Amino acid sequence: MVNISAVDLFCGAGGLTHGLRKAGLRVNVGYDIDPVCEFPYKYNNKAEFILKSVEEIKGVDLVKHFPEDHIKVIAGCAPCQPFSNYSRRYSDRASGRSFYHSSKWKLLDDFARIVKECMPDIVTMENVPQLQQHEVFEKFIIKLKRLKYFITFYEVNCQDYGVPQTRRRLVFFASKFGEIDLIPPTHDRDNYETVRKTIYHLEPLKTGESSKTDPLHQCSKLSALNLRRIRASKPGGSWRDWPEDLIAKCHTKSSGKSYSSVYGRMEWDSPGPTITTQCFGFGNGRFGHPKQDRAISLREAALLQTFPEKYQFFPPNESFAFTKIGRLIGNAVPVKLGEVVGKSILNHIQQRS
Repeated sequence: MVNISAVDLFCGAGGLTHGLRKAGLRVNVGYDIDPVCEFPYKYNNKAEFILKSVEEIKGVDLVKHFPEDHIKVIAGCAPCQPFSNYSRRYSDRASGRSFYHSSKWKLLDDFARIVKECMPDIVTMENVPQLQQHEVFEKFIIKLKRLKYFITFYEVNCQDYGVPQTRRRLVFFASKFGEIDLIPPTHDRDNYETVRKTIYHLEPLKTGESSKTDPLHQCSKLSALNLRRIRASKPGGSWRDWPEDLIAKCHTKSSGKSYSSVYGRMEWDSPGPTITTQCFGFGNGRFGHPKQDRAISLREAALLQTFPEKYQFFPPNESFAFTKIGRLIGNAVPVKLGEVVGKSILNHIQQRS
């Protein structure tokens, strides 16, 4: 039997690691700069957590996590905000810096540096599809090809693999042994996972309430105005369905008319929207519950990210920062997508055995 060990850079709360483990890979350690990640990562994955920036990690740090006779895998998901369309249009413009010279891009450069210093057998990365459009990604590929890696990458519709979201992601592989094929889709339009299948069974909540049996099943409190707005909202609709007196002034301007997906309700029998770091806010996207007059809870967001229902994000009987946990959930790689990555790597290794 082939022995495989993995290290997860930018590990967050453990979505990618949990998926890799479900596929059958052993993940020895996760690195992240956010101390809030430590409990969920260690508790749910029984792996070591190291609080350290990728900029400070050296190849020699990672080598010690790999037994000599194991195939070595480095996995990671560099924070995707630098590559998003929003960041490209606004963030660096506002700071007065050139977008392509932003320090945010250095994370991918550091990832390539670590690969060169450690020379694992396999590298995998998950990110937003927009990354393909940027020079930094081309340079990343060139660097790894110079190290004699075989490169493949795929733009994945996550619905095709059982993730109940309209979410597209870039999945990247590099291997010393040959090109890695992504496993075939497991779902199609006839059997996509839906919001109903994913969260319908959870107990009803009112705005601002928390479950007595599951503290993560807690939703943010709506203002009186937003409560009126959600009551006027239809599943799959938008603020355009509201009476005129409920419409925000910013949406009456030409610059705001295109933002039709904010202040929206999900639909029971469709996949949900892409879960983001602001998924607990009704006004931040189509994050209204399909039936109940509230935004989705943190547990519902985690389930839509395909975390198991028993996945713990904070120590039992301890209070937690709602927005920080929401950020961890929104930033996570969907567990089922991590499992797809793991199965693709295992197939690749088995084919060469």
